[in-house]
Amino acid sequence: MSGGVGCFVLVVGPSGAGKDTLIGLARRALADDPGVVFPCRLVTRPKNAWEDHDTIAPDAFEAGERAGAFALSWRAHGLGYAVPLQALHDARGGKVVVCNVSRAVVEEARARLPGVCVVEVTAPRDVLARRLAARSRPDDGDLGKRLERAASLPPIRADLVIVNDGAPEDGASRLAALLKERRALSPA
Repeated sequence: MSGGVGCFVLVVGPSGAGKDTLIGLARRALADDPGVVFPCRLVTRPKNAWEDHDTIAPDAFEAGERAGAFALSWRAHGLGYAVPLQALHDARGGKVVVCNVSRAVVEEARARLPGVCVVEVTAPRDVLARRLAARSRPDDGDLGKRLERAASLPPIRADLVIVNDGAPEDGASRLAALLKERRALSPA
């Protein structure tokens, strides 16, 4: 792929919706396409089995924010999250960049990043509750409050909504199809 502007595909949704699962399956489906990249998020939390991320120390996160070392950064649930700056370079170079982000930064991303497309992954409340309880991650806090927070969030303008309450492969195939469409629109 030569130079030109690509895009960011931002995957958003409540905890337990299966965002990382769908992203991981789409990554495998598109493994042979170097024009679609899946940067690893930085989080001020140790790695775990439920979330694909690299750990960054809180002081390094704060220093990175001050230095402009991230394409996008935000705070949620007492943690710092960031998308590495390389993702912005990849998009500016014509690649499709797929990131799991907080819906709270979508408008900022739309204002600052090229070609933003939003995919909302969701699931019924009972499915979210079951998934959150199954992972029993101590830093998830009060699950009831997390579910209430998810239910109270204002609607988001999404380009694609995936209700992830069936086989993960179904939702992942919809995500992969959108990524292929975006890839076809990116400069070759």
